This record gives sequence, C-alpha cells and structure tokens, in this order.
Amino acid sequence: MIHAERLSKMRAVVTGGATGIGEAIARLYAQHGAKVLTVDLPDSGVVQKFERVSGIDGEVCDVSTDEAPEQMIALAEEKLGGVDILVNNAGISDLRTVEQSTDAQWDHVMANNLRPVFRLSRAFLPMIRKSPAGRIINLGSIFSQFGSAGLSAYAASKHAIAGLTRSMAAEVGRDGITVNFIQPGAIMTDMTRESFRRNPEVRDAWIRKSAAGRLGEPLDVARVALFLASDDAAFVSGTGVIVDGGAVNSL
Repeated sequence: MIHAERLSKMRAVVTGGATGIGEAIARLYAQHGAKVLTVDLPDSGVVQKFERVSGIDGEVCDVSTDEAPEQMIALAEEKLGGVDILVNNAGISDLRTVEQSTDAQWDHVMANNLRPVFRLSRAFLPMIRKSPAGRIINLGSIFSQFGSAGLSAYAASKHAIAGLTRSMAAEVGRDGITVNFIQPGAIMTDMTRESFRRNPEVRDAWIRKSAAGRLGEPLDVARVALFLASDDAAFVSGTGVIVDGGAVNSL
C-alpha cells in the first residue's frame, strides 16, 4: 500500500470509533502504521467490531462520564504505552429550536459534544507532550462557523470546539503539539442515515449545494484526519478544515 507507514510507530486514541467517521479514522490510521485505541458506548459493539482487526483495540468508555478521563488514560497506558495523537470525535446531534430546548437537553448536548473534548485533551496533554509529534484533532462541523434553525445547541457546541481548539493550539504549540479541528458537512453516517431517509428533501438539498454533487462519506473526513496527524501537517495548527464538497460556497 502506498504510504503504508505514514503513521509508523504512532499511537492514536480515537473516541466514538464504533461507526461512521470515528471508525473510518481508526481504520485508516491503522492501515498507515499507527497503533490505535478506539472507544465507544457499551451498546456500540466496538469491542466485537475490532477484536480481529490488526492494529486496533476497541474498548468501552462513555466519554461523557466524570470517570472517563481517568479510564481513558489507564487504557492508553495499558494498550498503547503512550499517546501521540488524540482524536476527539465522539458526539451527538440534536434537532431543536431554542424554545423547544429544556435546560436538561441543552446540557446533554454540551456534556457529549464539548465537555469531553476539554476534559480528555486536558488529561492527555502530559502524555502527548512526551511525543516527538503530538497531535490533537477535534471534530467540529460546518456549524462551527454557521448557524441553522433547529440546531441551536448543536451549533453552539461546535462553535465552542472551534474556540477551544484555537486557544489550545496557542497554549501548547511551543511543546511541539498541533491542535486542529475538522468541519464536516453532510456526511452519510449511521447518525445521519435515518434523518436523511425521513427527510429526503434535506438530503437532496445538500447534494445540490455540493460542488462534488454528492454527500460525503466517512473516509472523506478520515483522509483529512490522516493528513493532520502526519508530518505533512507539522506547521498546521489552530485551524479548521472544511470537508463538505464545496457546499458552504452555496450557503
């Protein structure tokens, strides 16, 4: 395979890795020589999915819990012996207007989309500082810079990821660590598939907006995550990379 050793000897942690973008990132990293620990929820099937996959260890961890950082550090030490790359991918979607959202629903989105990015990044930084090429890659969204009716909590959480990423990049750059975020557009994943099935007009609208004339696939995002984790991106930090087939040009 061309560039099979692009992440040779690198150790990566990927959250939300049982399906979709997280799974694609974990598999692509392993194909390019990385040793990968990926985690997901107890009912996700993450352990079974990767038990026969070379280079990937799937484990159970709910990253929204108070215990998650301690659990993740212990798993990383046991399975990887250290960490070079942290990919904060786990998250949820939520379709409600401000008036429809209760305090509990708002807090639930932040507890899953934003708080784990902060807490896991903070917990892993001492370990990542020991790496010769430390990387933190956060999953934002095109709604890290745009808004949309019915996505108030989701868009707010993704805007916050953009600000957190840029601030962390400024804080840890002198330690040789880069921190970036990816901004996917309409990507066909397990999380979006049912929504697109129920709302084909929304799916078709995103296809029409895309200069590529299609919805994105998880691999489209994973390839950007590979670039950001590699030596090719050593001088890229504090930035968000839009992966949407050119759709934002039509917004």
